[in-house]
Amino acid sequence: MPTESISESNLNSVTVVNTPQAPTNYPVNWLSVAFFALVHGLACLAPWFFSWSALGVLLVLHWLFGSIGICLGYHRLLSHRSFKVPRWLEYPIAVIGALALQGGPIFWVAGHRLHHAHTEDVELDPYSAQRGFWWSHILWLFCPNPAVFDYDQYQKYAPDLVKQPFYRWLNRNFLWLQLPLGILLYLMGGWSWVIYGMFVRAVLLWHSTWFINSVTHVWGYRTFHVADNSRNLWWAAILTYGEGWHNNHHAFPKVAKAGWRWWEIDVTWWVIAALEKLGLATHVIMPPTFKTETQQP
Repeated sequence: MPTESISESNLNSVTVVNTPQAPTNYPVNWLSVAFFALVHGLACLAPWFFSWSALGVLLVLHWLFGSIGICLGYHRLLSHRSFKVPRWLEYPIAVIGALALQGGPIFWVAGHRLHHAHTEDVELDPYSAQRGFWWSHILWLFCPNPAVFDYDQYQKYAPDLVKQPFYRWLNRNFLWLQLPLGILLYLMGGWSWVIYGMFVRAVLLWHSTWFINSVTHVWGYRTFHVADNSRNLWWAAILTYGEGWHNNHHAFPKVAKAGWRWWEIDVTWWVIAALEKLGLATHVIMPPTFKTETQQP
């Protein structure tokens, strides 16, 4: 199976926009606020529905939807094309990502590509850390930028997905996938499985993902000089199955492996490596071979 190593000369890391500009203040979308408030509120019912089996379901689904669906699927596979898998495997992985309740694949991929292309532009970066911690963590969802949330605008940033009918369908209908999931959880474990497997899982996975937008631009160490102030943060990497090695990723976004040193644990990479050994993952882009030195914050 071919494995590719990316070099510094052909690296396409971040596009720096040097013209400063004041960010636009977008109006609050109260429907979005109500949705996230409702899910958080339902998650708060967890103490009254606790069971060890429900906790197990939470942990399994957090890993499945988070590591396989979002980190491996939406992020490294679809957004950056860090490796390739057969179409019969790519589509189920995308469905798992859609079950994470973080938006459809075209929306997610387009927004993430915008983020990498415009990390120094507070207007075009959907969750720019330059607009403050809470903006990059959650407020960008409450005050949506039409360029990021209007399909007619954001679809042009993911043309490879838009041309496939399956991804257009999944992007429109990802929310409805929660219905069969909820029914299945109820039939298997009652309301405790529903509360933990859907609402607690969604809230924890949301904030785990959002930590990469917020905390990894505040705390941690820097291995590479990049203009976006991204950092490697060990506990964020644990919560996000390897995504917390954010400085590595922003320096080399197309590389499939986020954790480069032996202590930089990258659980998602373990799965990609296993798929490669099985012959299911090909054209895996590996880190360049040169010495790196950690820079202090």
